[in-house]
Amino acid sequence: MFGRYVLIGAMATAVHYCVLVVLVEVWSVNAGVAAAAGALCGALAGYIGNRRLTFASAAAHRRALPRFLIVAACGALLSGGLVWSGTTLLGIHYLIPQLLATALVLVAGFVMNRHWTFA
Repeated sequence: MFGRYVLIGAMATAVHYCVLVVLVEVWSVNAGVAAAAGALCGALAGYIGNRRLTFASAAAHRRALPRFLIVAACGALLSGGLVWSGTTLLGIHYLIPQLLATALVLVAGFVMNRHWTFA
């Protein structure tokens, strides 16, 4: 189950990073804001795959989707906060704290989605 979650998460993460890099490099959006926007886009991309393939959930969309979005929003806030802290407070390149945020959100998201969103 975790392997499928990681695979779908990789796809969602690719969406996340594409949005992040385009917003920062092309549109000059603040890296913390771009990280949060990218995380939300990636979460939406991963919802259907996780619902159908990872957790094989029969939970109604009206219950599961809001829960999934709450988990995603928490991940986006964590991601944005870590990237903002890394770039603003520590002065490091935005991709370094983003990698840390990705790892933390992966584990926390799996636990929350397994035991709450799709339960």
